[in-house]
Amino acid sequence: MAKQSAGLLVYRRRKGAIEVLLAHPGGPFWAKKDRGAWSIPKGEFTEGEAPLDAARREFAEEIGQPVPAAAAGGFIALTPVKQPSRKIVHAFAIEGDLAAENIQSNLFEMEWPPHSGRMQSFPEVDRAAWFGLAEARERLQKGQLPILEELIARLTR
Repeated sequence: MAKQSAGLLVYRRRKGAIEVLLAHPGGPFWAKKDRGAWSIPKGEFTEGEAPLDAARREFAEEIGQPVPAAAAGGFIALTPVKQPSRKIVHAFAIEGDLAAENIQSNLFEMEWPPHSGRMQSFPEVDRAAWFGLAEARERLQKGQLPILEELIARLTR
């Protein structure tokens, strides 16, 4: 079975426009990447864990803040999307707000530099930010664009 992950696409309305919260992956591989590198806060889950539960857990781990209190309507289940890696992402959208500059991500360890034998810790997410839809399309990883496009279609119906 393909690996699966689940995440939350938090959105807010500012001055009549929609903005989405995106997370920049931490670690040395992503350090100098920007356009096309950002993601919704998400992570893998195993069989037996409900995708929405996993999305909420991963959000709390990567952002270090509780999931924003749901506005009217609550979570919007979006169509699962197969990534270029063949991983399937289950995304849920929710309207809310939070201070993106105050994230506190959990850490992961990896050997760095490669083949050095030295383990270092890095945040899973090194920063988060709110983006308008046009900029979000440029920043988001290509495989996650259908998630954003579906949210836009649902909100502008």
